[in-house]
Amino acid sequence: MLVGARVMLRPLRVDDWDAWREVRIRCRDWLERWEPQPEPGTIDPATDREVFRSRCGAWDRQRHFDAAYGFGLFLLDGTFAGEVSLGSVQRGPFQSGSVGYWIDEARAGRGYVPEGVVLMFEHAFDVLGLHRIEVAIVPRNEPSRGVATKLGLRDEGTATRYLQIRGVYEDHVRYAITAEEWAERGADLRARFLGR
Repeated sequence: MLVGARVMLRPLRVDDWDAWREVRIRCRDWLERWEPQPEPGTIDPATDREVFRSRCGAWDRQRHFDAAYGFGLFLLDGTFAGEVSLGSVQRGPFQSGSVGYWIDEARAGRGYVPEGVVLMFEHAFDVLGLHRIEVAIVPRNEPSRGVATKLGLRDEGTATRYLQIRGVYEDHVRYAITAEEWAERGADLRARFLGR
């Protein structure tokens, strides 16, 4: 569990399904416009508890093999608010990963996501020893780009047709932060977003 000033990150468990499902269904239009279209025949975990259980298990296996780290984003009172993940972890000469995030529309704009992302950076750089973290965002997704801007991530330009979103390969603005930048700016980010 990673704990900040107002939020915590922890792996999702099957007993989180009711809260996760409620947010995913209520915010479907808000969230899905930024997400890849599922493969044909894929069952939505928001409609099937066992599929959600499998999803939790898949994150656990990926964590075990140091491939990806998925966390639920919770307020400190235990209220589920979204997710922050570190995926595509590459070791060897890369030592890199990619952060993704989403939040309940009703809780957007309150600074919970930047705080959760700083917690993830702290974990990625200080615990996992990664060297580089990337965040890729559809250019028109202003709220997500706002998170990258608040955190002072470096804009590395736009990757053409980078990722499939709702069935169409879309351009993504690529942001990054390296371990050297974290060493320079991590204390400020912790103070601003984690209160420590």
